[in-house]
Amino acid sequence: MAPLTFLFFLISSLFLSSQANLHLEPSRAQDESFTSILVSQLGLDFIKDLLINKAITSIIPLQLPATIEKSARIPFLGNVHMLISNVTIYKIDVLLSYVKPGNTGIVIVASGTTCNLTMNWHYSYSSWLVPIEISDGGRASVQVEGMEVGLTLGLENHEGTLKLSLMDSGCYVKEITITLDGGASWLYQGMINAFEEQIGSAVENAITNKLKDGILKLDSFLQSLPKEIPVDDNASLNVSFVANPLLSNSSIEFDINGLFIATKKVPVPKHYPKTQQPSVICIDQSKMLGISLDGAVFNSASALYYDAEFMEWIVDKVPDQALLNTAEWRFIIPQLYKKYPNDDMNLNISLSSPPVIRISEHNIGATIYADVIMDVVDAGQVIPVACISLEIRGSGSVKIVGNNLGGSVKLDELAMSLKWSQIGNLRMYLIQPVMWTLVQTVVIPYANSYLGKGFPLPIIHGFTLENAEIIFSSSKVTVCSDVSYSESDSLNQL
Repeated sequence: MAPLTFLFFLISSLFLSSQANLHLEPSRAQDESFTSILVSQLGLDFIKDLLINKAITSIIPLQLPATIEKSARIPFLGNVHMLISNVTIYKIDVLLSYVKPGNTGIVIVASGTTCNLTMNWHYSYSSWLVPIEISDGGRASVQVEGMEVGLTLGLENHEGTLKLSLMDSGCYVKEITITLDGGASWLYQGMINAFEEQIGSAVENAITNKLKDGILKLDSFLQSLPKEIPVDDNASLNVSFVANPLLSNSSIEFDINGLFIATKKVPVPKHYPKTQQPSVICIDQSKMLGISLDGAVFNSASALYYDAEFMEWIVDKVPDQALLNTAEWRFIIPQLYKKYPNDDMNLNISLSSPPVIRISEHNIGATIYADVIMDVVDAGQVIPVACISLEIRGSGSVKIVGNNLGGSVKLDELAMSLKWSQIGNLRMYLIQPVMWTLVQTVVIPYANSYLGKGFPLPIIHGFTLENAEIIFSSSKVTVCSDVSYSESDSLNQL
């Protein structure tokens, strides 16, 4: 089978905790959380600023839907008809804003907001002194100051996705300044000020309605997020939410399933080792985001690939290709060369049992048990001649690669024994240096080439981890990081 799958199992196994001995049935495993994501106050502020900027970009220019009219009887002038139209908001500046999660929801407030508008104005009147209608008009600029906008949002789990609801909203305009241009604007400035209340109310209603529309779009976006993230052709990460978000006074925690699941119809693992419920602990409190991965996440990958029998790798090319010819073994295994002179060989590597893993606060260690069947290709026929059992002890490190969790592994020790042979007894002390070379020059580099790519962490498209730190404990791996944002088509649609 493909070497990528085999090596991904080795990679994943480096993260399994040997202390995990509690097993879950698949139906329960789907409802359990094995990955937690904590968004700190700094992270919430980052998202709040991003959403405010997106909201302003989507709102402006905003044309108020109705014209505003007034009629009044003024001495000597008679009936005066006043009208303003084409009222358009073209600029919004937010001076201060804050976001505060709590038991009643997520409160977002923008205060000290200024808003700039343009509009058309028009007057017409007639009187007994002047029997003809007199009219005038022009443009006006409007400055709205001290505007305050507030939202209270609800966030809950809905069938594995996040549902966002608007629980409360409001917009309050404190002060309006209107400046007329064109016509005899100096004559009508005082009268046009009578429209301040109506303009303020129209601005408040327009902003509130736009925010409601924006929340509906954001809710639709959240519910459209995928419940699975592809890893390769065989596996995906189950990133469906399993509980309502946990809101504190300075953070929001999301619990997702996080286990590996089969993409194709292959045998489903019957159980997953599970440690204690994951919690996010970041030593550096200034980080925006924390992602805690329980050992069961990596265990599910191992279980999936191992139970699906993807753990076989045929090695027929190596850096020193002479090693895969019986002539190179004539002094190490004379009987092999005598029986199959100058025949090509390949190595059939498969895991014989699940690995034994050690995770400490400083590094990750693994003992991997594998069988290597030595095959001879004689006259086009593949002939197994011997099987050697390997006990590989290695240590690994992890790193962040973009939004992936990757790393590397190195070989520490190698022990071996003869499992069976069709060519008589083998002198294992002569074979061991060759096997060490094969593992060191073939298996480890190839594993690291895929291990370096890693597997995806549950991050929304458009966001990228920055200055990430990795913390190990006896049962989980925690990634603490800041985030940056680049333009995303999905968010731009908001």
